[in-house]
Amino acid sequence: MNASQSPIFRLDCKAQSYDWGKIGSSSKVARFAASSPAFTVHEDRPYAELWMGTHPSGPSTLHGSDVTLESVLKANPHLLTQYFYDEYHGHLPFLFKVLSINKALSIQAHPDKELAKKLYRERPAIYKDDNHKPEMAIALTEFEALCGFRPLNEISAALGAWPELSDLVGRDAVDTFQNALKEANVDNQRQALKQLYTAVMTAEASTVKERLDSLIHKLTSAGKEYRPQTIEELVLRIHSQFPGDVGVFSLFFLNYVVLQPGQAIFLAANEPHAYLSGDCVECMAASDNVVRAGLTPKFKDVEVLTQMLTYQAKSSADQLLNGVSCAPHSPHSLLYDPPIEEFSVILTKLDHDNDKESLQGTEGPSVVIVTNGKGVIRSEKASEVPVEAGNVLFVGANVPFSIEAQGEGGVTIYTAFSVKPDN
Repeated sequence: MNASQSPIFRLDCKAQSYDWGKIGSSSKVARFAASSPAFTVHEDRPYAELWMGTHPSGPSTLHGSDVTLESVLKANPHLLTQYFYDEYHGHLPFLFKVLSINKALSIQAHPDKELAKKLYRERPAIYKDDNHKPEMAIALTEFEALCGFRPLNEISAALGAWPELSDLVGRDAVDTFQNALKEANVDNQRQALKQLYTAVMTAEASTVKERLDSLIHKLTSAGKEYRPQTIEELVLRIHSQFPGDVGVFSLFFLNYVVLQPGQAIFLAANEPHAYLSGDCVECMAASDNVVRAGLTPKFKDVEVLTQMLTYQAKSSADQLLNGVSCAPHSPHSLLYDPPIEEFSVILTKLDHDNDKESLQGTEGPSVVIVTNGKGVIRSEKASEVPVEAGNVLFVGANVPFSIEAQGEGGVTIYTAFSVKPDN
């Protein structure tokens, strides 16, 4: 295929094998990657992330070749529009992913643009680029995550219910926090939460182990079978994955959410989070910057993480981002539109054979992944493309297209795209 002559073309995308990924063909990442001819699934290997984009750590290529998407875009700026070509130097503004999670990812946050520049300047070996990394996850299966700080009264209740936690942070931090709750001063409350969480995350390893051992002994010696998705079950499960890790105590501080397929969360810069299990599509600004502080054998930058967080406390419901119907033009589609300029995502779900949906062209590039079923993509500006689960396509700027389901199972696609900001 001569990509310069077609604004719609298939991509082969890189599967990343991190140790938290699902194993072998149980991983959606592996099954999707296997739609590329050069990819072979190894049943003993974890497959964690499928990267769709131009990021140098996992660049996509034209289907069946080693020609990179980046090189095609740089040779054909009109596929991006001149604005995006100039603004992002011939790269996509976003990185689109599929994640298949078998065990918890690290307690982490992503820097804003100012902090990203500072970290990249001071420690480029750890922080590989100078961009921020807001991100959005949309569940493909039931999906567990920690995201943002719990409401303060819930944290206060945890301090009262779990002496191992209050002993770890110390009486002074607990008293400061409880006193701040009685005031209406939001700044004081955030500062007290910062003091409390910093005391946990910077506690001596021996003290953390002692308190965790006590907590785990209390839970296991009770002889109970805890219901899934209770705090007790979560503590035992995450501790079994990361014994002695201070990140286990973050379960008492961060909102725990269980997303059903099609539900989404948006994670702004400087907000703590951790994905725990399940499969999702994820879209983010084109960065690989992560500041970690727990639930990981990797480098932990605890000082940076505890300083960078906003310490905004919200309910778990406030962390959700709802899809909005694209009717009347696209009645089978939902738009997920986070409050940042780099990306939005459309979910299109056709339930029956021969169902059709038209999607309008956008003033920027799009990447499409088929997550279920089979169909055909058509456009007046390109040849039709038969597609099935795992196929990934690039769609150029200002190119409308339609998707038609082929088969009783219907077809589901996710389209990540960018639109030039108004200002």
